[in-house]
Amino acid sequence: MSTPAMRTVDPVPSTRSYAAVDVVSQLPDADEVGAVAVPVAEGADPPGDLGQDATALAAVGFTGRRGQTHVLPSGGRALVALGIGAADDVDEAAVRNLAATFARAVPQHTRLAVELPEREIGLSPRDFARAVTEGVLLGRWRFRISDADDGGALERLVIVAPAAHSDEVLEGVRRGEVLARAAALGRDLANCPAAVLTATRMGEVAEEVGPPAGLEVEVVGREELVELGCGGLLGVNLGSVEGPRMIRLHYVPEGVSRGHLALVGKGIMYDSGGISIKPSDESHAQMKNDMTGAATVLAAMTALRDAGCRTEVTGYLMCTDNMPSGSALKLGDVLQMRNGKTVEVRNTDAEGRLVMADALSLAVELGVDAIVDIATLTGACLRALGVDIAGVMGNSDALVEQVRAAGDAVDEPVWPLPLHRAYGKQLDSPIADMTNLGGPNAGQITAGLFLEEFVGGGPWAHIDIAGTAQLPEADGWRNKGATGFGSRLLIELACAFERPAAGGA
Repeated sequence: MSTPAMRTVDPVPSTRSYAAVDVVSQLPDADEVGAVAVPVAEGADPPGDLGQDATALAAVGFTGRRGQTHVLPSGGRALVALGIGAADDVDEAAVRNLAATFARAVPQHTRLAVELPEREIGLSPRDFARAVTEGVLLGRWRFRISDADDGGALERLVIVAPAAHSDEVLEGVRRGEVLARAAALGRDLANCPAAVLTATRMGEVAEEVGPPAGLEVEVVGREELVELGCGGLLGVNLGSVEGPRMIRLHYVPEGVSRGHLALVGKGIMYDSGGISIKPSDESHAQMKNDMTGAATVLAAMTALRDAGCRTEVTGYLMCTDNMPSGSALKLGDVLQMRNGKTVEVRNTDAEGRLVMADALSLAVELGVDAIVDIATLTGACLRALGVDIAGVMGNSDALVEQVRAAGDAVDEPVWPLPLHRAYGKQLDSPIADMTNLGGPNAGQITAGLFLEEFVGGGPWAHIDIAGTAQLPEADGWRNKGATGFGSRLLIELACAFERPAAGGA
């Protein structure tokens, strides 16, 4: 059980203050902001606010090459010349990462400003402002145990833009705020200690942050899960003293909907491996974030209304611990899932697919146009694609391409992996319809093939974020620890969603 001290930790950021973001046309005074980033394109004349021409900057080695910085004191504040590279090569990903690097490089300043270029270079003022806003807010995000641990938190971000572009810039800023705050919620949840963020508490979080964001929230406990026949979620929960929760979220847009999308998130609040216990190394400490899939779905859905999403979205968060105990799931046990299929358990550490299978079946029954699930599912995907790229696979090329396009748009890249159905025989069982584990190779593919058994043949895509969910060190907009990867992708996907054609087209 949690200690009294640990119970004071609250992962819910709904009552926390976020940095105010303003758009102005003149560079703020030193008493308003402590550091100002001034982007400079390679080979271009620097903005006049720097008080230095290209020759003077070149004399100290600054040419505007991407990632270069040069600090100039100016009336009690720091002007930071920030190299953004060749103007023709500037894109949102570069701007977002450079803005995050700037914000992280001046931790002593709680009020920052970024000056946008006077002329369009590679990006529209709207997109430049959006990327800057996301980069600064995500770069300065950090997990804090309580509101008392607020020292050094960013208080204000000022975007300086020509008055002629102020409306367009403000639109980009507001969009950036929506996306950054969703990612911050995902990070807060995934970083929270598992002793505090239980499945029960996850349900409470959803009930706190969902309705103000226009979401209907239903939290389903053990008794109703038994009635629903959710054998996967109930089976994984057998070893835990904490009860399971299925959290169902529903968003209905105003006006005509573009379609109905289901999102399914793996919510293993702590994954010890169960009876197939994990080795006692750093991986154990990270397993509090095995609920990142559920966190990203919740975070993304809280942003849909403010993002102007025109797609109806139903989310399923499948939440439980996976623990060893005298009552825990055993190797060789057989579970009956929501859709009636039976599964022989060959490894209790292959539990994420078990809990998600029930939700996939429920989404099929709901009659949605497409299903996308997201999970920290397999170490095999981490080994195949590393920490920068998530894996995606599915039975609909059109839906997989929508996922890929959404990832590219927000710099959360995914790479398609094949659903090589010849490997499906590795899931054969002599006593049940299938097992929950394939062979020693291509584990990410056999996991995908397992999930496909529960989607009823409708359009479906699976995103494996085992590698991207956590970083050992900060890199661009992604921070050290739980990164929030996936929240912004899902928002983009839902907003741009188009019904896939039947038959995998």
